[in-house]
Amino acid sequence: MTESKTLANKADMPDSSASLDVRDVVKRAIELNDYSYLLAKVPYSQFIGMSVERFGDEMVFKLPAKDDNIGNPILPAIHGGVIAGFMEMSAIVQLMVFMQAKKVPKIVDFSIDYLRAGLHQDTFAECKITRQGRRVANVSINCWQTNRKQLIATARAHFLIE
Repeated sequence: MTESKTLANKADMPDSSASLDVRDVVKRAIELNDYSYLLAKVPYSQFIGMSVERFGDEMVFKLPAKDDNIGNPILPAIHGGVIAGFMEMSAIVQLMVFMQAKKVPKIVDFSIDYLRAGLHQDTFAECKITRQGRRVANVSINCWQTNRKQLIATARAHFLIE
């Protein structure tokens, strides 16, 4: 996804942090336990309103109810592309934090299963790194709204890592 490439583009960073590279951004976010700093470097995550909280080794990503994210105003329901983008960004951030990445992981494959409508309310995602090799990482992502056991979507993603 092109949004993730923005982290590597130093021209998109404010002048005061133009010398930061991806590793420095990730390291600072981990040290401060404030991942808004990392997400602030990705315009798409800012556009959809994404945030993250870390509880020990677990990260929970949040997509707040936001009118701009609506795809079906009749239900109203979140646009499927917003859900997929949210889940993909969640997997990328999870990999970057737990690998303390030097570079943004590159998406190889992303497969999503929509299980039910994502209604106009806060949405959450949790990622699990199912396999991490030297060059490829596999991540499973679960997305829910009011109950973790009632998923609205599940996805599998493969990333090229360095």
